[in-house]
Order: sequence, then structure tokens, then C-alpha cells
Amino acid sequence: NNLYGVGYGNNTFVVVGDNGTIVKSTDNGSSFDNATTPTSNTLFGVGYGNNTFVAVGISGSIVKSTDNGATWDNATSPTANYLRGIVFGNNTFVAVGDSGNIVSSDNGSSFDNVTSPVTTHLIGVGFGNSTFVAVGDNGTIVRSTTDNGSSWDNATSPTTNNLYGVSFGNNTFVVVGDNGTIVRSTDNGSTWDNVTSPTSNFLIGVGFGYNTFVAAGTYGNILRSTDNGSSWDNATSPTTIQLRGVGF
Repeated sequence: NNLYGVGYGNNTFVVVGDNGTIVKSTDNGSSFDNATTPTSNTLFGVGYGNNTFVAVGISGSIVKSTDNGATWDNATSPTANYLRGIVFGNNTFVAVGDSGNIVSSDNGSSFDNVTSPVTTHLIGVGFGNSTFVAVGDNGTIVRSTTDNGSSWDNATSPTTNNLYGVSFGNNTFVVVGDNGTIVRSTDNGSTWDNVTSPTSNFLIGVGFGYNTFVAAGTYGNILRSTDNGSSWDNATSPTTIQLRGVGF
């Protein structure tokens, strides 16, 4: 099955994908096992917080696990829209999806709709410095800075390309998207600048660890930056298969 999202918590990697697929690893990703899933709906994103994994997907699907990804239950969802990304911050899960849908929860059991400033599809969401940032179609960037994801404002975007992934590290947000697009913000998502990219391939996922941003996308493309997203180089990839997510 195609796999779309990866999350990490409590020494466990959880990966989700088509047809409700959930797999987990407790040995730093060396080997993975299937987990029992409560849904056949495709899952796009997974996040971790408060000893809970939460995954989201098509038709508003939300599932959660409180035993390190071994068993999963359905959570109450307020929407039938596709949910494509989820993140945890300030004791709050925030998920985003089609038609600008934003939902939030403090424990992952039940979610509520949040008023969104956009109707364009939102695909990725990240958190850092008490700020949530969500990104999506046509260069859309929105952020929430003061109330744990309850209210959101538009940010001025430097691109009209679709944006898919967002990550935070060293006081920097990095967002990736179509045609090798990379944009970054060093002021909590208030202003954004384009960054020179070494590829024109679509970049779908981005993550941060060991003071390094890593982005991945079509044709197995992997990029890395060790200067907070200011400059990027191609890394040697072991595959030409499309890569959709990066976790650490």
C-alpha cells in the first residue's frame, strides 16, 4: 500500500497510508509491523502528543492509539472533508484538510471545527514557538499564534505553487511544495521568503533533526539543509519512488 505520513513518539515510529494501513517500528525504523486498524479509509497524516498517536484521512477519518500504536480506535470527527495533515503543540492536536477545514482536540478523542480564513485545500501543518502554521493549494499559508489553534490568520505567501509539507527547527519554519518550491520564515510565520532550490521536482515532505532540515519528494528526491533552510543540496537517494513524508 502507498504510505503517506510518518510520526514519532515514545521510541516508536508510526507510518500510515492507503486502505487504513498503519505500521509501527520500535527499533529506530529497522523493522516494521502491521498494527490493527479500525478503518479502511486511507490515512494521510499522523501526529504524536500526550502519549497518544492520532492519524487522519479521507472522509474526515480520525483514529487514535494510546498504547504506542499497537491498537487503534476511531475518534469523533466533526467533518466529512478529507483531513491531510496533523500536528501536536501546546497540548493541542490540530488537523487540516480540504476546503480549508481545520479541526482541533486536546486529547485526540473528539475534535471540533475551527473557523478557517480560507477555503482552499490545506495539506500540511506544523508547530513551533507557540505557533501553528498550515499550508496548501495555490501557495496558501495560514497561522495561529495566540490561542492554541482556535483562531487563524492569512500570511502573505511568496509563491502561488501548491505547498505540501511544513516543519520547524531552530526558530525557523520551512515549507515545501510543487516544482521544488522551498519557502522559509524566521519570525514565527509572519513573513516568508523563497529559497533557492536545487531541484524542480515536487517536494512533499519535510522534517527536522540533528540541526538539519530534510525534504523529500518525487523520483525519490531527497534534499538537506544544515543552515536553517537557507541553502539546500541534493542528497544521494536509494530510490526513485515518490517519497511523501519525513519524520525524526
